[in-house]
Amino acid sequence: MNPQEIFCPNIECPARGQIGKGNVHIHSQKDKRYICEVCQQTFTTTKGTIFYRLRSDPMIVMCVNVLLAYGCPVQAIVKAFLLDERMVRDWHARAGKHCQSVHEHFVENSQQDLQQVQADEIKVKTQKGTYWMALAMAVRTRLWLGGVVSRKRDMDLIQALADKVRAIALCRPLLLAVDGLASYGSQ
Repeated sequence: MNPQEIFCPNIECPARGQIGKGNVHIHSQKDKRYICEVCQQTFTTTKGTIFYRLRSDPMIVMCVNVLLAYGCPVQAIVKAFLLDERMVRDWHARAGKHCQSVHEHFVENSQQDLQQVQADEIKVKTQKGTYWMALAMAVRTRLWLGGVVSRKRDMDLIQALADKVRAIALCRPLLLAVDGLASYGSQ
């Protein structure tokens, strides 16, 4: 634990984001907690991550999430790691929520010079029925801009995707490459 590499995460703190200023000290070695001398708030380095308040080994959590991302069945992970199925599903949900918040913060709340965007839809069959997901990606950077889900492949689905792209794109010329679905023509 090196407090010189940590900054205070308290939004109200005047020293927030300042690394190596000497305002952060170890509060509890056992609990891996720090204290900011400026605002007197205690915090842990896992605050704001998927590991916050987890008692499990972060390496196992990451391994499980990587296996899930590559399509490994939950039951296989449960057997291999001797874990509870609810815990595996909780870790997966935590990772998804965290990734979504990171994407919203860094991509959806920014303005990008997209230049060229590739948009397409995929049909997804689930136990609850068939859904359509429209996706958009910046071609030059391969940045995933977002996706929207709907029961129908219709104008509302395409409009929701176009709105997502429009919110991110700077007011510059933009080439939108699509597969020829008629709904794109009016955007």
